[in-house]
Amino acid sequence: MALTFGVIGVGNMGGAILKGALDAGVLRTDDVIVYDILPEARAKAADWGVRVADDDDEVAAQADVVLLAVKPQNAQEALAQAGSALAGKALLSIVAGVGSDRLRGWIDGDVRVLRLLPNTPALVFEGAFALSSDNDFTQSERDFATELFKALGVVEFVPEHLLDAVCGLSGGAPAYVAMFIEAMADGGVQQGLPRAVAYRLAAQTCLGTAKLILERGLHPGEAKDMVTSPAGTTIEGVAALERGGFRGAVIDAIIAGAEKSKRL
Repeated sequence: MALTFGVIGVGNMGGAILKGALDAGVLRTDDVIVYDILPEARAKAADWGVRVADDDDEVAAQADVVLLAVKPQNAQEALAQAGSALAGKALLSIVAGVGSDRLRGWIDGDVRVLRLLPNTPALVFEGAFALSSDNDFTQSERDFATELFKALGVVEFVPEHLLDAVCGLSGGAPAYVAMFIEAMADGGVQQGLPRAVAYRLAAQTCLGTAKLILERGLHPGEAKDMVTSPAGTTIEGVAALERGGFRGAVIDAIIAGAEKSKRL
């Protein structure tokens, strides 16, 4: 679609979405304009070949669809700087914990809003995106957003009130999975494996197990049972995880992230 795409904030997440979309061919560099308050972020975007604006107002004025990808504490200031240039435009917001009504209240003029929660694996086309089904985008704008994010991973539409839960789950989970991979590798190193080998085996095992569940439609319990033989090595490891409160700790982490999102 011939839409100009603007990005306000090209840090870790905004940058991951933009770079992934450019690499996937969903966006052309000529159709993108961005701004970030940090010079190094602007320089990074310039290296990708996109236009770099002088401020948020220029992005809002020139773009048809604007992605707001700033930290929650900076969202109101960024929208104030955009001013009335956002009026009549479509705003995609990945700002955690800031609802559509608050966003509209910070904008000078009417704007169409679609909130979403992404995650960083978008950079390698394996992102998980939850888009709010409670949005007032036009059909063509919804189609544009769906096409954009499907090129970068999996897209699910959920009611806006569930985005805090998504923030706790797929939003924060890349950190938890990375910690799990690191811990798995540490165990392998303790048992004599070289560090680089342990990292590759641990990361590939997580990647492969996820693909097995998604592509075969397996229940996670089925995937577990496939390698958990009676009186075998895996059930010993499962028992050790259960003694350590593994499941409860993971559930607590998801809840903690979701509750923090609600408080933002």
